[in-house]
Amino acid sequence: MQIENLLSRIPLFEGLSPEELSRMAKSTRELRISKGGTLFHPGDPCNGFHVLVYGQIKLAISSPQGAEKVVEIIQPGQSFGEAIMLMGKSYFLFAQALNDSLVLHVSKSAIDEELENDHGFVRKMLAGMARRLHQLMNDVESYSLHSGTQRVIGYLMHALPESQLSAENVVIELPVTKGVIASRLNLTQEHFSRILHELSSLGLIVVEGKRIRIPSVPKLKQHQPE
Repeated sequence: MQIENLLSRIPLFEGLSPEELSRMAKSTRELRISKGGTLFHPGDPCNGFHVLVYGQIKLAISSPQGAEKVVEIIQPGQSFGEAIMLMGKSYFLFAQALNDSLVLHVSKSAIDEELENDHGFVRKMLAGMARRLHQLMNDVESYSLHSGTQRVIGYLMHALPESQLSAENVVIELPVTKGVIASRLNLTQEHFSRILHELSSLGLIVVEGKRIRIPSVPKLKQHQPE
């Protein structure tokens, strides 16, 4: 019953009947991952997909030299691994818990059955994959066309609710370490820190550990780096 309750709270499974949730729950496992623990490695078989209940999961790729590129930070309620599962491929990246996390693993057999019977479920899964593809395209555009400073400002703007986009003296609590954010923005940690220092010296932000205060959101948004 606990797994059914957890599934019912996740957007992907909204609208499923109690009977459908019950069937899905029978093929779903709870996985508790401690901070720093790894959920899967490159080359591991993908025989289902995951949904994060609480915590944070980092999806990343490592180079043979040990460099790491963060692809995405998964937040509670998000699913991941659907496309790899549907393609029948092995994982090409790794998933690591940034905090103590609870993850649900839904087996491919349960998904195959649901896809056969529920077109609404198909649309929801396709919509989720389309959003991830759209974000990936935005990332490629940002890395190709935007400076590091523009990327950092864009990240800060994206972290604000729409109601604060014209506000004064707002505070953002960074959800992960600066190193993880830097990798997500395709920057080195040193470059990211240098950009924060430059924005601070211009009076556009005030860095207080993991808290960043923005004296004027419009001024930061309008800042155009050389």
